Amino acid sequence: MRPNPIHATRESLLHALYEAAEFEHNLMCTYLYAAFSLKSGTQEGLSATEAEAVARWRQQILGVAVDEMSHLTAVWNITSALGGMPRFGRTNFPLDPGYLPANVVVKLAPFGEAVLQHFIYLERPHSSNEPDGEGFAPERLYHRGASSPRLTPMAVDYETVGEFYAVLKTSLCALVERLGESATFVGDQALQLSEQEVNLPGAKHVLCLKTALAAFDSIVLQGEGAPDHSAGSHFARFTAIRAEYQALKAANAAFAPSHPAATNPVLRQPPRPEGRVWLEAEPSIETVDLANAAYGLMLRLLAYSYVVPAPHPDKALAVDLALGLMRAATPLGEHAARSPAGPSNPHCNAGVSFTALRDAAAFVPGVGARRFFIERLSELASAAAVMASDATESNVESAENRIARSARAFQALQQRGAKDFDLSAPVTPAATAGAAATSPAATASTTTAATATSSAANGANGASGANGASEPDVIVDGVESVDGRALTLMFEARRCIHSRFCVTGAPTVFLANAQGPWLHPDTVDPERLVAISEQCPSGAIRYKRKDGRPDEAAPPVNLAVIREAGPYAIHAPLLINGAPSGFRATLCRCGASKNKPYCDGSHHEVGFTATGEPASAPKIDMPPVRDGALALDPQPDGPLKVSGNLEITSGTGRVVARVTTTWLCRCGGSANKPYCDGTHARIGFRA
Repeated sequence: MRPNPIHATRESLLHALYEAAEFEHNLMCTYLYAAFSLKSGTQEGLSATEAEAVARWRQQILGVAVDEMSHLTAVWNITSALGGMPRFGRTNFPLDPGYLPANVVVKLAPFGEAVLQHFIYLERPHSSNEPDGEGFAPERLYHRGASSPRLTPMAVDYETVGEFYAVLKTSLCALVERLGESATFVGDQALQLSEQEVNLPGAKHVLCLKTALAAFDSIVLQGEGAPDHSAGSHFARFTAIRAEYQALKAANAAFAPSHPAATNPVLRQPPRPEGRVWLEAEPSIETVDLANAAYGLMLRLLAYSYVVPAPHPDKALAVDLALGLMRAATPLGEHAARSPAGPSNPHCNAGVSFTALRDAAAFVPGVGARRFFIERLSELASAAAVMASDATESNVESAENRIARSARAFQALQQRGAKDFDLSAPVTPAATAGAAATSPAATASTTTAATATSSAANGANGASGANGASEPDVIVDGVESVDGRALTLMFEARRCIHSRFCVTGAPTVFLANAQGPWLHPDTVDPERLVAISEQCPSGAIRYKRKDGRPDEAAPPVNLAVIREAGPYAIHAPLLINGAPSGFRATLCRCGASKNKPYCDGSHHEVGFTATGEPASAPKIDMPPVRDGALALDPQPDGPLKVSGNLEITSGTGRVVARVTTTWLCRCGGSANKPYCDGTHARIGFRA
């Protein structure tokens, strides 16, 4: 059946983009639901071989769900570029017949052979003859839409998603031909999401027809409607899982990789309960309620991010909190799939229902929205803390309780929201630019001033002994300090990478393998000790002057040096996870450090190989500002987010790139090192 065309008006095209967003959104939910249901480890009845395979499947499916989030972002950006407000809501499961084309069925169901076949069917290329999974037949078949264009927007029929996007491309081209590019792409570019805010391939500004068509093509080639030969497409990934599933099932007829989570569960008994599963067990209800609330707040935050112009800090903060909420809700989804639904449905477990908000439209930017987000994050954190206080769970992959993990994540999000949502700041581009440029630097300067004041106070209090000998070591928060006559020498063991500048440059100060006191700052000239301290690449060695001379200064150019088969060496005024962290650090990029985000030398043990001489970017502009505070935020189970002026260089000093925001690989697996390419999700990186 040929799909009927979309009338080439802005209204009709926006209507179709809203459906595209809902479709990608629904797919994301179904993939997450299936991944949550998968068993973990041998303690849940799997053999070692089965457990290893199922763990990989879970990462693959979660990776596909992340791709759907990327597709959503691309669709939202196109919508915004056309002057529309992106669609963040969706109808609740199960979807009514006809909401999607008559032969497309989408529902929440636990992983199994039929569900996997359904995923393959949904992601199939146009040339494929793959059947749908058993139990996914449409309730009825009919023709959707109109045979000719209408002024009122009408839904279109399509057999594959690739076919749907082909119609969208044709209609967009027709609109541009009729209106011209400048009159078509009228949306404010600053409202779209970009790689400045989120590490997703779909987060690219849509500026013209070429960039819009490229966004559509990336969606199709990555999954929906991808050609049979597209390696890494969703279709290819799911068919590979099917082959492995069938082999394991042939070897063990009792192989059951998932828990019996309900299909399309709801939190309360529906008016027509026949064939439906509603939750009655109170612990399951509490779990799903919290997960749904987190999901709803995620939608509100994403909507808010599309009405705040870049570079206002609210924009990136809203996105970070939204993605953090989904990470916090993931253990809840897994817990729900392992918890009973209730006495009316003893045959199955519960499951997150992804209850949609009645309205997910964006709040008006400003103090009202910020206060709402702060209050809501506090409510979720409080509920999670109560659940964690008396939660018990027997079926876990480790001793760590899923509810407790979730509660810690909610608490961290609540603290960040309370700290970073400024209830007094305006939401205007002009005010934003100044805030973005000065706030971190001001924080670093204030911290430096406070440190200097503290250092001066220590000096005034006469920390040195009567004969000028070093005072005994003092250890506070893992930092060992020894007072000498001219300066206080500090050592932070957790950051040390044993580069040996200290023990070879000043062996009388740093006594290697000594029993008892090992730091003796007065045995060399203070200027010599200052020079050696500032050579320490990890920042493990630092100092504070007591003679009135200035302490270590921030570098004139922020640098990240890529070490051959080794870590990132950073030299800049650092804020790591929001905390001032000196001017030097060596951060893990092999993924194996036991002291993340810092390097601990594990790259040697694991045989990590990665070039220190990556190719330079095609175009490297000289920025007007090259210094200032550099924020390094390791993403949970993901890359290192870098915000601030930074020059990335090879190990030999060649310029690789100059950036203000980037995402550096720290799982060790990216094929595009030093940058993240999403491999962390596929390999199950944990940090």
